[in-house]
Amino acid sequence: MTNKMIAAQRLYNQKIVDYKLIKPEQVVKELGAVQAQDYMQAMWAIGLRTPSSNLADIERAIADRKMILNWTLRGTLHFVPPEDVKWMHQLSVPRLAGQTKRRNAELGLDDQTLERCRHIIVNALQGGKQLDRALLLQLIEEEGIHTGNQRGYHMLWNVAYQGLICFGPMNGKQQTIVLLEEWVPQFRELSYDESLYELARRYFTGHGLATVQDFAWWAGITLTDARRGLEAAKSQLQSEVIDGSEYWMSAHRLEPTAEDSGVHLLPGFDEYILGYKDRSAVLEPDVAPLIVPGNNGVFLPMIVVEGQVVGTWKRTLKTKGIEIMIHPFADLGDTEKLVLKEAERYAAFIGLPILKMNVSGSLR
Repeated sequence: MTNKMIAAQRLYNQKIVDYKLIKPEQVVKELGAVQAQDYMQAMWAIGLRTPSSNLADIERAIADRKMILNWTLRGTLHFVPPEDVKWMHQLSVPRLAGQTKRRNAELGLDDQTLERCRHIIVNALQGGKQLDRALLLQLIEEEGIHTGNQRGYHMLWNVAYQGLICFGPMNGKQQTIVLLEEWVPQFRELSYDESLYELARRYFTGHGLATVQDFAWWAGITLTDARRGLEAAKSQLQSEVIDGSEYWMSAHRLEPTAEDSGVHLLPGFDEYILGYKDRSAVLEPDVAPLIVPGNNGVFLPMIVVEGQVVGTWKRTLKTKGIEIMIHPFADLGDTEKLVLKEAERYAAFIGLPILKMNVSGSLR
């Protein structure tokens, strides 16, 4: 069942309607981590929370090492503060170890092969080199190690989870890979319990209202560990029981106004949806499949009105500009003008003129 109070608090605490943040790296720090399976979608996730920033500003923050893209929570790509990469790995690795071992066995990647790959990758990147994925996999192929059938992805993932590599700045349209300790020479050293506390504090402050089950899912940790982290952070949080479930958020609660809700075009994989195990407060169960067609794990960009997901949207890049298609679940009525205005905001963010913008009929 959707809940307007929960939706309003999440919009506010996730900085979708609070524009006090002016730097891309502030968004990443406030949310703890920003989902980033799709690079351009992640750029907009950060950009919509920093209205004074454009795409170039965010890519400059990456090049200036103010935020790091790497596989962290749940074994998934996230933008995280550079100093936090290692302790986030520390939380993730134990749960992922068993899954990784099984998948590597299926792909024929034994420990000896992975060690050879690690040696090739580290040697190639030493001295501050920035190489794209295709070139690194080519170097591995030249050593007689097959990288097809998803093997190459898992080779890089394995080296990243040893804390050795991360993504660097863009080289044209290609993401580069760099040695983590050369790119980020200083890290915060936290114990396991300190890591649980720190992640819980950031999560509930940046994602509340949320449950401990939401936190466990988002962080990719056990429910037992999630409860340990929550217990340690409780002095900085407050709780509220809603429909029989206990929700948590920052103790410094500010009430969003009715005008705060508004209309938003969110990217696919946005924290507003992917930040929670239970999404029913902002997404009606009967339309949930429409944002993940075919249940293939690919979340479409979403239209959000007054905190509720009411449709999807798609942008197509052309040589001279951008085409945007709006797909509401039901007629938008007077809200349509505001949705189109948000589409114009997105086009301005990426620096391209709108060539065509259409609103399709209802998807339901």
